[in-house]
Amino acid sequence: MENTINLTLKVWRQNGPKDKGRFETYKVENISTDSSFLEMMDILNEQLIKENKEPVAFDHDCREGICGMCSLYINGRPHGPDDDVTTCQLHMRKFKDGETVTIEPWRAAAFPVIKDLMVDRTAFDKIIAAGGYVSVSTGGVPDANAIPIPKVDADEAMDAASCIGCGACVAACKNSSAMLFVSAKVSQLALLPQGRVEAKARAKAMIAKMDELGFGGCTNTGACEVECPKGVSITNIARLNRQYLAARFSE
Repeated sequence: MENTINLTLKVWRQNGPKDKGRFETYKVENISTDSSFLEMMDILNEQLIKENKEPVAFDHDCREGICGMCSLYINGRPHGPDDDVTTCQLHMRKFKDGETVTIEPWRAAAFPVIKDLMVDRTAFDKIIAAGGYVSVSTGGVPDANAIPIPKVDADEAMDAASCIGCGACVAACKNSSAMLFVSAKVSQLALLPQGRVEAKARAKAMIAKMDELGFGGCTNTGACEVECPKGVSITNIARLNRQYLAARFSE
């Protein structure tokens, strides 16, 4: 027999970045505990549409934990009360019957609210554009074993590359720092031969853009690592700091 729960939802509603937002309370009933959180949001919106009310705007795309679009702050945690999952991977079995669930957008000056639960994360794209790429000519495609790379380095690079840019690290940080995101994007390139050529310039450019866009400073509380749905390690932040210091001392 399917288990169902009834919930009270306190949802942040905001018409735009310059409008004053507010919480609105809704009731949803007979929600399957096997459904995902976003499926529950779909049910809420269907209910609102039937009542001739405006549905709640929220971001989503792949619903497979890959794109990072489902950026919701649920009961005081980015992506909700589970570990190593995005919101679309969060299941309603994590909630209790009769519980009140508070749903908010990411709270960061660099991520202005577009509408309701949707935020503008263009700032991350601007950081990538500042240096998160390899522009040097590497010639044609080499054989897989033409450039020996230690397995430890390859594994660390792949772990850093698992960052999906969802912004949970920023939402979790008391200073709204983007250091975990930036360090992951720096590490995934700096650990590999093709990325080392521009390593120093990359670190300087991406940190400068991060500061320009209004992200806060890192105080090493570790909340970003705890709430990252892909488990990106804060050891990447140490690597970014080393790259940045090396770049400054070489000026």
